Amino acid sequence: MDIIVKNLTKFYGQQKAVDNLSFEVKAGEILGFLGPNGAGKTTTMKAIAGFLTPTSGSINIGRYNVSDNPEMVKQMIGYLPEHNPLYTDMNVIDYLRYMAQLQRIRASKINDRILEMVNVCGFEGEKHKRISELSKGYRQRVGLAQALIHDPQVLILDEPTTGLDPNQIVEIRELIRKIGREKTIILSSHILAEVEATCDRILIINKGHIVADGTADQLRKASSGCECLRITVEDANRNDVVRALQSLDTVELVDTVADKADSFEVQSRPGESSRRAVFRACVENGWVLTELSPVETKLEDIFRELTKQ
Repeated sequence: MDIIVKNLTKFYGQQKAVDNLSFEVKAGEILGFLGPNGAGKTTTMKAIAGFLTPTSGSINIGRYNVSDNPEMVKQMIGYLPEHNPLYTDMNVIDYLRYMAQLQRIRASKINDRILEMVNVCGFEGEKHKRISELSKGYRQRVGLAQALIHDPQVLILDEPTTGLDPNQIVEIRELIRKIGREKTIILSSHILAEVEATCDRILIINKGHIVADGTADQLRKASSGCECLRITVEDANRNDVVRALQSLDTVELVDTVADKADSFEVQSRPGESSRRAVFRACVENGWVLTELSPVETKLEDIFRELTKQ
C-alpha cells in the first residue's frame, strides 16, 4: 500500500519540526528514513501513524487520508516506536493477546494470530516468559510482534535495532527483510550500515527538509564528484611513487595510506580518470602494480556532508 506525504509541516509552539515535507513510499518498499537528532524523523513517522496532527499538509495511506479517516488508517499501520512500550510484568502470550484485543481482532482468530507471530518473529522458546525476563533482542521481537499482530499493510519502525548486539542486529535485519516482502516499511535508524543492508531506498532529512532521496548507489554517485582510486605498488620507493603520481595531468591529489607503506589514494581532477595514466606510470618505472581500484564513498560520509550544520 502506497504512502503519500504532501507538504507536511508541523510546529511545536514557535519551533518548526517539519517544513513542507513531500515524499512517497511505494507498496512493498522498505524506506530508510535518516537524519540527525532533531531533524523531524520521529515527528514525521508519528504523523503518518496518526499519533499527532500536522499543522498543515496531507498524508494518504492508499486511498485514505490520515486526518479524515484516522481509525481506518490505524488499522492499516503497525507502529514500533523508539522506546518499545512493553508491559514488562506480563508474559509474552498474555501481552500479545491483550494487544490483539486492543486491535479488535475477532476472538476466534486471536490464538492463531499469536501463534503466527511467535513463529514469524522467532521467540518460540521465550513465549511463556515474563517480558521482564527477556533479553533486549527478544523484547524487540515482541515489539515487532505487537506491531504485526493485526496484519497491517504498512509498518513504521523507529530505531528498531537500538541497543542490540551485532548478532541481534543481524537477526532483526533478516526479520525486517522477510516482513518487507509483503508490507510497506518505513525504518528509521542511526546505524547507517544497517539501513544500507536492509532498505531499498534511503531518504535523508535535515532541519525538516529532504536533502537526499535515492538508493545507496545513487547517493554515492551524486556525492562522489571526482574519481578516487586506491593504488598499491610493490618494489618501489614511497616518495618516488608520490612524486610520479603527482606529476600526472589527471591527478588532483595524492594521499599515502597510514597503515600500508606501499598503498596510496589518488583523487582525479573533476571530470577526469587517472586509471590509464597510473598504469602507464607504473610500467614506465618498472613498478609492480598489485591494486588499482575505486574507493567507494561511505554512506556515513554522505550523511555527514548533507547534514552538517
